[in-house]
Amino acid sequence: MTAKAERSPKQKMIAGDLYHPDDAELAADLRTCQVWLARYNAMLGRPADERRVVLREIFAAVGDQAVIRPPFHCDYGFNISIGANVFLNFNCLILDCTTVTIGDRTQIGPGVQILTADHPREAEAREAGMEFARPIAIGRNVWIGGGALILPGVTVGDHAIIGAGAVVTRDVAPGATVVGNPARPVSRKA
Repeated sequence: MTAKAERSPKQKMIAGDLYHPDDAELAADLRTCQVWLARYNAMLGRPADERRVVLREIFAAVGDQAVIRPPFHCDYGFNISIGANVFLNFNCLILDCTTVTIGDRTQIGPGVQILTADHPREAEAREAGMEFARPIAIGRNVWIGGGALILPGVTVGDHAIIGAGAVVTRDVAPGATVVGNPARPVSRKA
């Protein structure tokens, strides 16, 4: 019987397990993304269809008519999937240490942060430099107001609204509106 092959830090990161980020493969992936980001962010004056071609070089999936206005920031890019007609306004940040999925027709305001990266609660693991990540899934036709924060492991249901500046710490039900810090549901007024 052979021993089970040890997974790489990259495989552990994507799976949501504890990993050490000071890995050569992860460092190379970060550098690749940084070079790509410098090129993408220099395209602010270029048409959206030209920017979409560049997004498709690194993202896992990019739907038709998707728009991300530069400047934009992410860690790796290859863990991000965005649907058709998705719109991210200026200065959005996605820490994509694991998967981030954004459904069709979702609109995301300026300065929104989508953060899959997390750190252990135990002091010893933090001191050892360990990290982990939790996937984020944002449904279809969601509206996220400017400056909102979506924290690790959150799922946002279809047709939800997240108020500007909200800090979303737990799942948002389909069709719900949440506001505040931490974000809490409120009733919608027509």
